[in-house]
Amino acid sequence: MSPNDPTQLRLLPDSELTDCGHPDVIATDLGDGAFDAARLTQARRLAGLTKKSVAQQIGVSSVSVGQWEARTAKPRPDNLEALAAVLDVPVAFLAAGRPYARLDAAGAHFRSLRRTPVSQRDKATAFAEQIWELTYALEKRVRFPVIDLPGFSAGEVDRTGMTADPIAAAQELRRHWGLGTTRIPRMVRTLEQHGIVVTLVHFAGDDTKNIDAFSTSRLPRPIVVLTPDRADDVYRHRFSAAHELGHLVMHEDCVPGDAQQEKEADIFAAEFLTPQAQITPLLPPRLDFKKLGELGMQWGVSVDSLLRRCKEVGAISEPTYRRAYQRLNALRHNGLFRNESIHGYPGEIPVLLRSAFEMAESDGLTLKDLAAELRITLPRLRLLLGDGDTRPQLKLV
Repeated sequence: MSPNDPTQLRLLPDSELTDCGHPDVIATDLGDGAFDAARLTQARRLAGLTKKSVAQQIGVSSVSVGQWEARTAKPRPDNLEALAAVLDVPVAFLAAGRPYARLDAAGAHFRSLRRTPVSQRDKATAFAEQIWELTYALEKRVRFPVIDLPGFSAGEVDRTGMTADPIAAAQELRRHWGLGTTRIPRMVRTLEQHGIVVTLVHFAGDDTKNIDAFSTSRLPRPIVVLTPDRADDVYRHRFSAAHELGHLVMHEDCVPGDAQQEKEADIFAAEFLTPQAQITPLLPPRLDFKKLGELGMQWGVSVDSLLRRCKEVGAISEPTYRRAYQRLNALRHNGLFRNESIHGYPGEIPVLLRSAFEMAESDGLTLKDLAAELRITLPRLRLLLGDGDTRPQLKLV
């Protein structure tokens, strides 16, 4: 890659490469101690299935599946084959012997917790676990950008001596990252350049519309998961990324769905994208949607965000803000202030994982080899690498 590679990836020299050897084939009978109960739980959650539904599909009792996951019993070889078929994983996926970082739903910040059922949160966190596993496999071959997140170390955040004020936290991070006080042209790329893994795929099918976005600092690398359902609005997409960054910076103790933490993350995002000291003099003295639209394009934020800014700085009253917001929705309904897709903004589409694979591929790694190492299917690997189509789907009725 060129010296100006925005992902800052580098191939590791041979002397630093980690042994990546792995069996090409694992027998159906995994043998004593080879079956990994945690992998069964992960695969079930990725499939969005309950223990009862898995049991019904393979012809055993739900108690049996519960015992397998609780490590009090082991499935027979024919059960393993049935499980793999139902869960759409190779039998080898259920074997022990490879790195696994467990993430509980309580360890992730879910922006829309009330609309996200437990099964979908479990699916989302299991997806984040797989993203980390892919990252780990690639980091054995490619040097990723250094994690540059204040207080973060090896899956923990220590905020000792750091400010709890979201505005001050946003200002401090801008200074720390050398971003100045002007527009951030590429929000997602900025996160990736500082060692944060960002992904944007349909990892849960139509269910992603309920998940919106989430993040975690409980894994060895911080991860931000954005969903394509919001990608048809680049400004909302950028704000979601900044919102999740706020969680990573400020909230070492996750309280999923907590109103106060969500409010603080919103305040952080607004200040990070549009510093108050710089944006306030540019706001129109009287409500003017045209000028707000032009200002939003300049700073890469939505008119909604700038309306809130107008209210925060006292340019408009609370009643005026509410009426303006209703008027804005009406204008959108009539075809004005249309959303802009992220596909016109390359810096807002994650590339870190895909670029890392391409660099490793140039050194001999193949998709088939990597899928075998991770013990997943090729379609699953392509999804994790972000090869899925993130464009909104046209539905004819």
